[in-house]
Amino acid sequence: MKLKRGSGILLHITSLSTPYGIGDFGPSALECARMLAEAKQKYWQILPLNPTDDIFHNSPYSSPSAFALNPLLISPELLIEEGLLEKDEAIFAEPDDGKVDFTRVGEHKQKLLAAAFRRRRHIPAAAYEAFCREQADWLDDYALFAALKKEQGDRSWIDWPQPLRDREKKALQDKADKLTQEIEFIKFQQYTAHKQWTALKAACNDMGVRIIGDVPIYIEHGSVDVWRHPELFKLDAELRPKFVAGVPPDYFSETGQRWGNPIYNWQAMQADNFDWWAARLKRNLDLFDIVRIDHFRGLVAFWQVPASEKTAVKGDWIKAPTSPLFERLMQECQPFNVIAEDLGLMTAEVIEALERLHLPGMKVLQFAFDADLKSNAFLPHNYPENCIVYTGTHDNNTTRGWYRCDATDHEKWQLGAYVQREVNENNVCDTLIDLALSSRADTAIVPVQDILNLDESARMNLPGTTENNWNWRLRRGQLTPERFDAIRQLTQKFNR
Repeated sequence: MKLKRGSGILLHITSLSTPYGIGDFGPSALECARMLAEAKQKYWQILPLNPTDDIFHNSPYSSPSAFALNPLLISPELLIEEGLLEKDEAIFAEPDDGKVDFTRVGEHKQKLLAAAFRRRRHIPAAAYEAFCREQADWLDDYALFAALKKEQGDRSWIDWPQPLRDREKKALQDKADKLTQEIEFIKFQQYTAHKQWTALKAACNDMGVRIIGDVPIYIEHGSVDVWRHPELFKLDAELRPKFVAGVPPDYFSETGQRWGNPIYNWQAMQADNFDWWAARLKRNLDLFDIVRIDHFRGLVAFWQVPASEKTAVKGDWIKAPTSPLFERLMQECQPFNVIAEDLGLMTAEVIEALERLHLPGMKVLQFAFDADLKSNAFLPHNYPENCIVYTGTHDNNTTRGWYRCDATDHEKWQLGAYVQREVNENNVCDTLIDLALSSRADTAIVPVQDILNLDESARMNLPGTTENNWNWRLRRGQLTPERFDAIRQLTQKFNR
């Protein structure tokens, strides 16, 4: 795949400003798309849209489903327009403090969605039934799973009564009969989220803005996917992980990152021709114009940590069946609009796989100034055209925060030497944005925090930690067309 020369922003949907405590698929998202189009931006990159959970610290990379959409992103304003909500009942009192309170938002949204569900006679029955039929392969199990999880007091499926844990047919049917109303409510939420998202994506596309989505490489053990397909993961006789995923010590952590996700049983996956992966990627390519596969190197070789280990220091690199996997994925998913997150330890084997598959990789400017100014692969003069350059990612500090808190004196000196001018915390965002857009990389993506010159308080995620992540959002009136003036000028200057 080769992207057209262009630029865009990184901004997750939850980070948009709305009157309802969290960004959603409604008017604020459409207004953001209009601003991007007016600023000549071709791409809007977001994080995964799968459901989030307090148990998983509301990370979009730790979801109870690899296929479902997050009902927190359903727009109350669009429900009001449909006659499914009253304006007064949708009001949500919140401080404009630039943070998402996921617990409060979740409780409020569930009340609104329950009210909308009671008025569902307003939605076209044929459209709802068609959605349920077309998505039945994942939707039926997800709706039953979510209903069971609620009935079981939000306990993980591993702690459910044995007949439910082991998916005994009669036990599941008995519960499906008992929980019919709750199952229909969950399907209604998925239908509504899907309808709102596909309408928003279509509007973006009409304005010339393409959506880059994100696929986490791993799945949570407590997800419907592992409950439904335990044979596809390395689990013990009690269905608990024998090994967990992570990465060895790196830039982000001296003890590595122990993610805790179960490891794929690639032998079993290959035996059924990678059907689960093919269905997953196809679903995401239906939802997005382009898909970024997170931690691509794990599809070439992955770090396997014994589940008993408390950190990711002790583990082993295990090879994945890259060629047969991607042969199936490319056969199933055309056009194959996929980019690879290839950060971290890159071996010759990983680089060769990227080249053979013609997948664009990523370059991050915050990583460019810790070595000499000739050989560092993250320096713009070393980029291939077929790559995506970022000032930073959702896992990095904001660029201003990086300069203030993380960059060494050596890195600051190297940056100034490279651009041949004085750099400070006030102009470092403009400096890196200029470097990104002027580079030969086909695509340049800038986190919206860098466009707004925000400091470390606007950071989205700190890898290896679980507190105070994923909740940053824009304040009312913070994002305006004028904020995009500089990037619009650079876009035109550098033919993006």
